[in-house]
Parts: sequence; structure tokens; C-alpha cells
Amino acid sequence: MRNIAQEVKECGQTVLVLQGGGALGAYQVGVYEALAEAGVEPDWVVGTSIGAINSAIIAGSPKGERMDRLCEFWRRVEQKQFFSSLMPDWISSAARNAVAVSTGVPGFFEPNPKAFLSPHFPLGPDAAGYYSVDRLEKTLSDLIDLDQLNSGDVRLTVGASSVRSSEMVYFDSRDMTLDLRHVMASGALPPAFPAVRIDGELYWDGGILSNTPVEVVFDDNPRLNSMVFAVHIWNPHGPEPRSIWEVMNRQKDLQYSSRSHQQIKRQRQLHKLRHIIAELSALVPDHKLAGNRLKEMSGYGCTTRMHVVRLLAPALEYEDHSKDIDFSPEGIRQRREAGYRHTMDTLDKGPWRDPIDPLEGLVLHEACGGEMVETSAAKA
Repeated sequence: MRNIAQEVKECGQTVLVLQGGGALGAYQVGVYEALAEAGVEPDWVVGTSIGAINSAIIAGSPKGERMDRLCEFWRRVEQKQFFSSLMPDWISSAARNAVAVSTGVPGFFEPNPKAFLSPHFPLGPDAAGYYSVDRLEKTLSDLIDLDQLNSGDVRLTVGASSVRSSEMVYFDSRDMTLDLRHVMASGALPPAFPAVRIDGELYWDGGILSNTPVEVVFDDNPRLNSMVFAVHIWNPHGPEPRSIWEVMNRQKDLQYSSRSHQQIKRQRQLHKLRHIIAELSALVPDHKLAGNRLKEMSGYGCTTRMHVVRLLAPALEYEDHSKDIDFSPEGIRQRREAGYRHTMDTLDKGPWRDPIDPLEGLVLHEACGGEMVETSAAKA
């Protein structure tokens, strides 16, 4: 019987990267559940928006309590079902979403009445949002142990967008002490939620600039051999839309899938070049490198290898463009179960076992719904 946890560990550090996407983040709970059941615990979690919240709960909980606290978060933000199951899906979905927009989501957000008076009403830079997230702050304060988050065995990185400079900023527990503001900033999606001020600067949701923050792993210093599980809750692949309704849904998928495939393609090129430089440098005798520019150039070589397993969440049958505010018990349950099932299927396939070209430094394994759709860098 294969020891998946040992196989993953032999590939290097284990990194879990979680995309932003509101209610779609329930899928990530199932992903973590499957990994934990297989004995695969992350050394590093990276997230934006709802991915930052799930990541912070994982990093801010003792190992044996992570699933319980994740489940408790999603139980608190459930939007109780008031609509008949006899209704067509699109009608009950529209009614449920109308309630979320007008009254908020328990444990998460509630309307800010002043914001609805006029778009020109002077709310102030720290409160300019249609909704208050005081509920979320209370929920997270109950579920996240900040001492564990900053001193535990899991590194946490959350991404946010600088309002003033439009730069992507990563807050990293390896380099600084994090608190709830950093997590809240990563999920402060305008104009729904107000910006969060940290050290005098305002920050919005990191998904505005990079909803799949996998680049922070590729650019980490020092680079380490890694197994990266990148969870995509906005599917980059989809059919051609046939109606305005479908256009709105597909447009959101494209917007928030965050061009991660292009990032990975670029990083594959860079990592391969580093491997080539390292291979060429090894052919040069040491006395030729000493005191020569060749020594400086050889420093650009690197032999680390990163396996990136992209887990793409397929859409539920009834989903539309408002799927990210579907906090219904049934929607949360279906997404969590799908994340668990698809991850278990992918782990069972173990795509990292396939032979690879030794010059490849970054190997992409892409799975959708538990089925492998792409494996790059295979050895001829």
C-alpha cells in the first residue's frame, strides 16, 4: 500500500495555496480534509480573500483542531434555508442571494445603512463599504489562535492590494507578527467591504491583483523543493456562454482565475533555465570558476524542483454568477464534499510519480474533478 504522506514529504516542503471566491471556499475545506486524512499536513499555507481566512484558521489552530475549526467557521456563515426545495433552482438561488444582499450573511457581514443613502455619502476611508464586517472579526477572533498562528508549525502568507500604490503586498508570519487585520485586509473586497488600515496604509482584497497567489511560492527566498497544492475555485476552463446569464458567470470565472496558468508557464521557463545553468556550471572545472565572471553567472543556477498540483473545482449544476454568495447549507455541503472527493481521487493517482525530464524545475499536474487533464514536463 502506498504511503502518500511519505511520497509528498520526499518532494520537499508541502505548500497549500488557496484562491479567493467567497462561498466557493467551502471546496477548500474538503481539500484540506482529504489531505489531512492522507497524513499530508502543510508546512506553509498561502491565501487571498476567503482563501486567506481558511489559511489563517489552519495556521492558527493546533493540528488536531483544524478541521473542527474550519467546519465551525462554515457553520457560522451558513445562510439558513427559507426557500422551498420545490422551486426551480434558479428561482430559489435568486431569492437566497437577494436575502444575502439585503440582510447580509451570519457570522460574516451585515449592511452598512449609511452606505445605501447615497454613493457620495462621506463614510470615511476606513468605513467606505456597503457592508460592515464586524461579524467576521468576531468569528475569526473566536476561531484563530494568534499565538499559534505566529509561533506554530505552519507558515502563513496572505495577500492584499495596496489602495494607495496598487501593489500586491504579502503579509508573512515568517517575517512579521500577523493579527486579524492582515487576514481581514486580504478579504476586503470593494465596494462591498471597507479597506483595512495597517501601519497607516489602506489595503483591499488581494484578489483584485492576484487571486491565486502562487507566485509568492515561486519567488520565495531561498527556493526549496516543494509540493504545491494550488486550489482553484474559479475554473479557468469553461464552455462558450449562450446567454447574458451565462456570460456574467463565465466573466467572473475568467476575472478571478487570475491568469495563474500564464504565471506557471513563465515560471516553468525560468526554472528550466536555472537547471540548465546549474548543469552547464557543473561541467566547468573549479579552477576555471575561481575569480572569474563564470562563478558569478553560475550563481543563477538552481536545482530545486517544484511539483504544482492544480486542483480545479468544477461548477455545480445550478451555479450562476452569484455562486460566490451562495452560503446555503446545501451549497456549502456539496462544495466541501466535492473538494474532499476530488482531492482523494487526485492523491490516489499520484501524478508526481510520473517520470520527468531532469532539466525541469517546475512540474505542473492539473486535475479537474479528480481527473487529470494535464501533466507537463513528462520525460520522453
